[in-house]
Amino acid sequence: MIEISPATIEQYFDKLFPICRSITGNGVRQTIDILKEIVPLYVHEVPTGTTCFDWEIPKEWNINDAYIITPEGKKIADFKVHNLHIVNYSTPIQAEMSYDELLPHLHTLPLMPDAIPYYTSYYKETWGFCLTHNEFEKLPKTGTYKVVVDSELKAGSMTYADLVLKGETDEEILFSAYTCHPSMANNELSGPLVQAFLYQKIAAMTKRKYTYRFVFAPETIGIIYYLSKHGEHLKTNLKAGYVVTCCGDAGDFTYKRSRRITSEADVVAEHVLAYSGNKYTILPFAIGGSDERQYCSPGFNLPVGSFIRTKYQEYKEYHTSLDNKDFISFDAMYETINMIFDVVKALEINEKYMGSIQHCEAQLGRRGLYSNLGGLKNRSNELSNRLHFLNYADGEHTLREVAELSNQSMLNFEKEIQLLKDHGLIV
Repeated sequence: MIEISPATIEQYFDKLFPICRSITGNGVRQTIDILKEIVPLYVHEVPTGTTCFDWEIPKEWNINDAYIITPEGKKIADFKVHNLHIVNYSTPIQAEMSYDELLPHLHTLPLMPDAIPYYTSYYKETWGFCLTHNEFEKLPKTGTYKVVVDSELKAGSMTYADLVLKGETDEEILFSAYTCHPSMANNELSGPLVQAFLYQKIAAMTKRKYTYRFVFAPETIGIIYYLSKHGEHLKTNLKAGYVVTCCGDAGDFTYKRSRRITSEADVVAEHVLAYSGNKYTILPFAIGGSDERQYCSPGFNLPVGSFIRTKYQEYKEYHTSLDNKDFISFDAMYETINMIFDVVKALEINEKYMGSIQHCEAQLGRRGLYSNLGGLKNRSNELSNRLHFLNYADGEHTLREVAELSNQSMLNFEKEIQLLKDHGLIV
């Protein structure tokens, strides 16, 4: 196992950040190869042209270089300086043209003049460059520009990876992160990194009731294909699932509900957040977002919510070059891993328990579970929890319901449940 710490997360971030990812291509493969150092993933290649529901796997895209030479001989929009300079999936070109001919292929953010925007054109063949608006404003409007895009768009494959970590039952907990954005920190790398190190914590559990499924795939098309292969299985077996995205900044926690609203995924996640002591926001399901759109589509309607810190589109750096290492916090990312792991622990113990003694209270004293000294002042919180839990261990109340009746977290009962099991008081 790899040590889970902010420093280790940062080391892997530094390896992954320079890679130009897309929905296909070598950047995705390089990313998964690095993530395999943390998670023993199974890698899959899906050929171009493969149909999946209403979609088709596109051509594979790879890029070596791209830039513009101005009439003054200055190299700008240099892909090797920042990979957001190229419109993702740009077709190859080597040509000379005027400013007016080049202009439709240039993209800037006038309201954020120092940021390079992120643009894609996955399903329509074209080319383009992104640059800061400040640089764009300085471009000469006369003379000849040289444009080079050294890319390749051809029949190939789409790469994704997954892993199933078996538990005692076939019921599954899903975690899903996307691997298709180039050099952006929060919007791209926080999700795969948090999910990868979360795997380490779950794999280290000595006992797992549920089976855990981890998916690392290109956004949208990757999950559409994944559901075409595994969707019916998930409809039968999925207990809860979470898309992990934009979770590396120091903002408050955000949980976006599944389409079901009251699924186990939703109520347990919201419970853990409510008793975590952290500030948080709960959002309703909505189609704007990430891969929960596919998991929660009507034909599947899976119980899949989303774990986020500052929500996509609600921080100004989103989809720009300013979503970089300076924007994120590795301490916050570490905190996110532990928060989601608390949800895992809560899911593991959230069941309806039945006490072995249903008629009146169990005699706890002779089992060493009750103080020898009577009197209210001698009753500890631990003992109060024990008596409270046993009273509601009737096979009808979930642990979440029992915990909330005493206004506390399910996790406060984790050790208590094991203790009562060891003494044969719950079955």
